[in-house]
Amino acid sequence: MAKLVSLAEGVAELVRDGDTVALEGFTHLIPFAAGHEIIRQQRRDLTLVRMTPDVIYDQLIGAGCARRLVFSWGGNPGVGSLHRFRDAVQNSWPVPLELEEHSHAGMANRYVAGASGLPFAVLRGYTGTDLPRHTTNIRPIECPFTGETLTAVPALRPDVTVVHAQRADRAGNVQMWGITGVQKEAVLAAHRSLVTVEEIVDELEPVPGQVVLPGWAVTAVAAVPDGSHPSYTQGYSVRDNDFYRAWDAISRDRDTFVDWIERHVRKAEVQA
Repeated sequence: MAKLVSLAEGVAELVRDGDTVALEGFTHLIPFAAGHEIIRQQRRDLTLVRMTPDVIYDQLIGAGCARRLVFSWGGNPGVGSLHRFRDAVQNSWPVPLELEEHSHAGMANRYVAGASGLPFAVLRGYTGTDLPRHTTNIRPIECPFTGETLTAVPALRPDVTVVHAQRADRAGNVQMWGITGVQKEAVLAAHRSLVTVEEIVDELEPVPGQVVLPGWAVTAVAAVPDGSHPSYTQGYSVRDNDFYRAWDAISRDRDTFVDWIERHVRKAEVQA
């Protein structure tokens, strides 16, 4: 059964220096509050994993939490580049950042393989791209039945996966709905997991299209209202488009970024 904890307790217990950490969520349910707590607790040397790293990973990279990024497409959705990501790659600021790039399909299949207890995934993707030349763990494999050349990628098994959801009950069963990505697979593939939720309720009422993560598959749950801001949580909040636009200017300059982190992330520790 998942434990009910505070956000600070969950990060302190589950996220450790040097871990491989996946913070997943697609368009909405992005666990920004948990990412900020990782920054406040000054975790270092993390391998960050995400299908579409966006602003939260820009913040983690700029705060010096990451040494490696395993990803498919990265950017500020609808706006442009991730400037802290770019600065780390091009100028090693604040620390050098290693990259391992995949396709969306490759990342999704890697999570599925990890959740299924398999050592690797097989797909037809990557053919005709130059990703195999730059990513050493993308390998050709021959189908034993047809002789067709396919692509194999190793399973993803994060040390800890962090996701955000709408609700959990007091037994730690988690309920999410709306646009869902690979949160379920990422949690099932991980050795440990932390789920932040908008609220904890006595009973989960069924919702069309819901995904339920059973309490036995989750390590810890923390109630963090508005924990996905500036992304959104369907049924609870709307996307803060102004913030995404503002982030482009905030993140371009190192000093401006550091000042924003100090005022809006680290300062929140005192107010919590």
